[in-house]
Amino acid sequence: MKNRVRLTFPQHLIQEPVIFMMAKDFNIMPSIRRARVTDSIGEMVLELDGSEEDLNNGIQYLRDRGVDVELVEGDLIE
Repeated sequence: MKNRVRLTFPQHLIQEPVIFMMAKDFNIMPSIRRARVTDSIGEMVLELDGSEEDLNNGIQYLRDRGVDVELVEGDLIE
């Protein structure tokens, strides 16, 4: 199963390996489609591949850490 998500990272998480930890802990394969990082905010569009349960748990992990997660539908090019 694949999900496309838009992630917005608060400043205190920009330097943290939250995507790596989510991928490792929940057996999810992330594919970066777009990313933009400044000193104050980080934004990414990812395609996440994994089982439905792993994806749900991984997305909840990101939300629990303070990452804003928005499901994306349609074309990834903006």
